[in-house]
Amino acid sequence: MPNLPDVVLWSIPAFVLLTVLEMVSYRLHPDEDAAGYETKDAATSIGMGLGSLFFDLLWKIPIVAIYTAVYELTPLRVPVLWWTIPLMLLAQDFFYYWSHRGHHVIRILWASHVVHHSSRRFNLSTALRQPWTGATSWPFYLPMIALGVHPAALAFCSSANLVYQFWIHTERIDKLPRPFEYVLNTPSHHRVHHASQGGYLDRNFGGILILWDRLFGSWVGETERPVFGLTKNIETYNPLRVATHEYAAIARDLRAATSWRERAGRVFRGPGWQPDATPGPVAGKPAGPAAPEPAA
Repeated sequence: MPNLPDVVLWSIPAFVLLTVLEMVSYRLHPDEDAAGYETKDAATSIGMGLGSLFFDLLWKIPIVAIYTAVYELTPLRVPVLWWTIPLMLLAQDFFYYWSHRGHHVIRILWASHVVHHSSRRFNLSTALRQPWTGATSWPFYLPMIALGVHPAALAFCSSANLVYQFWIHTERIDKLPRPFEYVLNTPSHHRVHHASQGGYLDRNFGGILILWDRLFGSWVGETERPVFGLTKNIETYNPLRVATHEYAAIARDLRAATSWRERAGRVFRGPGWQPDATPGPVAGKPAGPAAPEPAA
């Protein structure tokens, strides 16, 4: 097994320090246009993050079993060397893009990911607002395992991607120099992703690189100030309700469904799908297509 560091664990002190510094910065230099911090909201985000650590440990048991079985079956092997790690990070970031995009356009996946978008604030504590049903992402990375990437190496790459995305959850950093904005996911790009305006919805899915969005037609630059949250916000700070509210909405829709076609649509179509083919807002998602079509 590759001997790779637990980058999330090592980054926790930095998470805490940077969050405190950002809080202090809002006290010393308030910004009337920025959402800033609100005590209950930040506490909910931190609670969701702590809860996700516990639930992720439970989900890892079956996921690691599946990954290990696939890894043992494939004859391919990718060695963990100084030059293969960047390639594995690149591949993981590519599959992260499709996982992230899938979690916006398939309602049962959105039910997990909606947690991360449920805050009307956008600050470093928002990065900690993670779902408790994170087992929805593992199928997207099976190609890497099948190609011979060790499950531990994939876990390292995923953790590095997650740690990178912490710092982009802020309004305190404006746009970076143009070369960085063109290649990397930045606070400006990620503010667009968390916005609820129609022109910003379901855009900028990249993890570390924004190049995937440029390549597949889902990139939008930040112009007007984003309004954060969902198009239909939830009025609760209860972590359990935050974690499960969209699953409850799906269950209500399934009970009210009148056909198997409608039931399938309520689960596997976009969050705004309606049985009469007239899109409408469901659980914080917009009317109309949930994501842009890939570029030709």
